[in-house]
Amino acid sequence: MHELALLQELCALAAAAAREQGARQIHRMELRVGELGGVNPDALRQAFAVLAATAPWQTTELQLDVVPTRCFCPHCAQAFSPLDVIHACPQCGAISRQVLQGRELELVALEVS
Repeated sequence: MHELALLQELCALAAAAAREQGARQIHRMELRVGELGGVNPDALRQAFAVLAATAPWQTTELQLDVVPTRCFCPHCAQAFSPLDVIHACPQCGAISRQVLQGRELELVALEVS
């Protein structure tokens, strides 16, 4: 479960950002996780539940925003949401290799005090 290691690193980044702002407590941490990012959102939530049992994370809420996959078809010059892992354009059937979104793993926002 690499999600625990990823979450530990994200929490370290969040804690450093909070300290830079002079904050003592992180109330909410918002993450963006892409469908193609190789990170399972449910496993990330479970990892946070484990981490939340320790200080200073007991009162922190984790918000996960799952980013859907969007691709671009150079033949049709249009963005689309692929229907499967092949990423075929729904208009012309061409296989897209250009992923516009869906690979994210980002710390988006913190609520601190």
